[in-house]
Amino acid sequence: MNILLKQTLTVSVLTTLLTGTAFAAPAEAPPAFIKRVADGLITRLKTDGNALQNNPALVKSVIRENLDPYVDGQAFTRIVMGTYATNQNSTAAQRAKFEQNFRNTLIENYGSAFAKYTNQSYTMRPYKATGSKNPVVTIDFNNKGDKIPVSFQLADHGSQWKIRNINVSGIDLGLQFRNQFAANVKRNGGNIDKAIATFQPDADAAVNKQ
Repeated sequence: MNILLKQTLTVSVLTTLLTGTAFAAPAEAPPAFIKRVADGLITRLKTDGNALQNNPALVKSVIRENLDPYVDGQAFTRIVMGTYATNQNSTAAQRAKFEQNFRNTLIENYGSAFAKYTNQSYTMRPYKATGSKNPVVTIDFNNKGDKIPVSFQLADHGSQWKIRNINVSGIDLGLQFRNQFAANVKRNGGNIDKAIATFQPDADAAVNKQ
């Protein structure tokens, strides 16, 4: 599989799981919501393709404007921190710090790959409503014969949809990062503050885990 495509999809997927305020009403069908987010991102990539190559600040701006607003960052923090996200094992301040550090790390480490790929296209798989509180919409991203399925798990926040987790090629990213964070806590002797400060999520390892 094209390495650049994997890196780019990893960035698109992972940076989608960051904090922000969404404006999609639940009345909007889940596939329509995901299509709107994907179309907005791809349009921006094509419009600013050349400018993105040597402008890290613009890359961050594109991510924040086109992805952050549609994410349940607190839910993703709980997923990745796992048992360490409970009040008994961490404080609200520690969880907020984790979320902030995680966001910054992903943007810094994978922004360059995200900026290099500007011809992304996709097809949406048929969607069947199940009545679940966490509906899943799957998109197949395409590039020169490669097809990568990406499933977005949504959460209804009363007046808006938000993305709470993503699965890439059958790999649950939230779970993979949870395993990585748990291993980092162990390496730091159970010290949550040190584990949060030193956590470096390995996106390539998560996506390529088979």
